[in-house]
Amino acid sequence: MAGLVGAAALPGSAIFARPAAQASNITVTVTNMRSDEGVVRACITATSKGFPKCDPRDAASINVVAPAAETVTVNFKNVTPGRYAIALLHDENNNGKADRALMMMPTEGFGFSRDAKVRMGPPKFEDAAFDVAGNPIVQTIRMRYMF
Repeated sequence: MAGLVGAAALPGSAIFARPAAQASNITVTVTNMRSDEGVVRACITATSKGFPKCDPRDAASINVVAPAAETVTVNFKNVTPGRYAIALLHDENNNGKADRALMMMPTEGFGFSRDAKVRMGPPKFEDAAFDVAGNPIVQTIRMRYMF
């Protein structure tokens, strides 16, 4: 009996082990698309430094591309628990970048998780951030256009 009590008190013993955090699937429905031309580029990132550009080489980001349509559904699978933000681009000419007028104003659609507002530039990470904690997540993001 003394051996069992001693074993139970050991750090890391099976009795005190916590279950591993489970990954989540995130489904995003993109609405207010102005055309079915091109693609929707979607990125989810866990770093404020990577938001909203989301470098595909960044290990903290997941990038997904879906064909444009009236309504688009994007899925991020097996996202580990943490705090994330999503950025969308309606890349109408499918050239892999956000086209701009006068070097500043986006000429293609964009959107962000939590439908974060755009004021004199993209929202901050915290304005778009949400927590992932093992349950499936469903979000709707409205595509916005400046022109």
